[in-house]
Amino acid sequence: MRIAEPTVERLVQYHRLLEQLRKDGRKVVSSQEMGEILSFKASQVRKDLSYFGEIGKRGVGYSVDSLHRHIDRILATPEKWSIGLVGVGKLGEALLGYQAFRKEKFHFSALFDNDKKKIGTKIQGIECYSSDDIEKVLREKNISVLMVSVPASGAPLVVAEALKAGTLKGILNFAPVSLTVPEGVLLIPVDISIELEKLFFYIKHKDD
Repeated sequence: MRIAEPTVERLVQYHRLLEQLRKDGRKVVSSQEMGEILSFKASQVRKDLSYFGEIGKRGVGYSVDSLHRHIDRILATPEKWSIGLVGVGKLGEALLGYQAFRKEKFHFSALFDNDKKKIGTKIQGIECYSSDDIEKVLREKNISVLMVSVPASGAPLVVAEALKAGTLKGILNFAPVSLTVPEGVLLIPVDISIELEKLFFYIKHKDD
């Protein structure tokens, strides 16, 4: 199923909201309420959820459990992904401590760094290896997703070595540099400075 990237981003937000509603014991939610909580138009919510067919009832809303399961299937969240993280500096440690990553579907299999004080130790219970061994470890542990939080100058080389393992399906790149990956490997850049620039632009032009 091909879904536009902005829609996928909204589906992730719906999924997170539905998880919270389930914890709160909610059984039903309307598109109007979801839109108000997430600052989307109700019509946009209904359009996004139409990917799943007619699963809501007009005048009643959506079953929280049923909708959560449907989005689970679309996002492949029941699957357990093996993740590697390269760069365990301040950003890397912050990512490891992120509460949302403590869910069962996010499984950090290995960490990589070039700091000799960290190599061979466990950080938050996860073994840290030398970045020089990234190809070997990725292959041994069959790691499919790599998160990159190293300085821009080191990112291209470490990613090139990681790709040699042949196990990667996706890379989440926090380094402020453009990377080149082969066909078949999905690359998603996360540049906070760019997001801030976008925010400034929308604030400036919100009334245009």
